[in-house]
Amino acid sequence: MSTLTLIGTRLAEVGTEFVYHGEADACEGCPYRGQCLNLTEGRKYRVESVRENAQTLECGVHDTGVNAVEVEPAGMKANVPSKGLYAGSKARLAGGCPYTECPSHELCVPDGVGFDEEYRVREVLGDPPHDYCMLDRDLTMVEFAPPEE
Repeated sequence: MSTLTLIGTRLAEVGTEFVYHGEADACEGCPYRGQCLNLTEGRKYRVESVRENAQTLECGVHDTGVNAVEVEPAGMKANVPSKGLYAGSKARLAGGCPYTECPSHELCVPDGVGFDEEYRVREVLGDPPHDYCMLDRDLTMVEFAPPEE
């Protein structure tokens, strides 16, 4: 189910994905905050549609203003421990990783995915982009389904 919200004009394109990080200091006192601050903090969203002929509103956070869009929770790609994975199973991240230069780092520590939470696997995608794991973990790349409300 989609949610109508306001996001920066530079992000207001169908297909754009973002993680909602909550209220910024500049939001205090804004007359539009009820329309902007209506998403779940820490959740990843995908822009499904941009409101046609909608007015661009001034914003203290986004220098070019905000536009009305419809968003839905997005699936998230991640590397998880390989044992027992199949579409529909539950999985969680293996834990943090200090190796930021690794080609898999953003999948091992993905934005919008909590280390202490379990997620439903939408699809098993296969081998991660790294040749070997510096932490000697046996990992598989998956796509998590969006968290259920």
